[in-house]
Amino acid sequence: MTMDRRTVLGLGGAIAAGVALAPGLHLFAAPANSTSPDSGSAQPGKRWGMLIDTTRCSSDCTACLSACRTENNVPLYGDPDRDIHWIRKVELRDQNRRQLPVNLPVLCNHCENPPCVHVCPTAASFVRHDGLVLIDKHRCIGCRYCIIACPYKARSLVFYKTKPPRDANPNVPIRAAGVVEKCTFCAHRLDEGKMPACVEACAKADKNAMIFGDLNDPNSEIHQRLLKEKTQTIRADLGLKPHVHYKGI
Repeated sequence: MTMDRRTVLGLGGAIAAGVALAPGLHLFAAPANSTSPDSGSAQPGKRWGMLIDTTRCSSDCTACLSACRTENNVPLYGDPDRDIHWIRKVELRDQNRRQLPVNLPVLCNHCENPPCVHVCPTAASFVRHDGLVLIDKHRCIGCRYCIIACPYKARSLVFYKTKPPRDANPNVPIRAAGVVEKCTFCAHRLDEGKMPACVEACAKADKNAMIFGDLNDPNSEIHQRLLKEKTQTIRADLGLKPHVHYKGI
């Protein structure tokens, strides 16, 4: 996928009252408080986030994509209109072609003010106490309002029921048709004290382009690097406060 750099970063012009998404539907600046309670294994006070160094991410490496599909049993059906992508690689080009293209993984940004949560009519989309934006599949009715609201195109509707492999992690939910799903930052792994599968795979591939940790911990690597290095978020102009930061875009 190739995208224009100015469009991705929200530099294409002034933002009016809202951003048009579809006829009759607009994305407005989100309210400051969008957190919902949960009964999971979240640790209050933590705010999980990711820093992706695009200078270390090459177009020929798909380690993060493969690891995500294996860990979360995310299938490819061979139908571009119905394939599910929790994380995808995007080629970012300068509008004037003055710079070399940049390759970056794009996934759910687990926003602090997530529009997907605001538009969900059944409260299926919610924010965990540790900042993870998750979906309760038992509440999801497949209306796809959240898919339209997400500026990162990070959500997919499941068209086919998929059985998990025999060696699948028992904490990975069974996929059901007719509901929406997306990246969870591998919440089941975080609850076990592990890193997300994509981050682990990136390190094993000797890229080390993905740094993950607690944004609220001043001693964490991600907190320190965000203080010292120049980074950006995608569509920061929307006021969603995404928790995925990028270096080199």
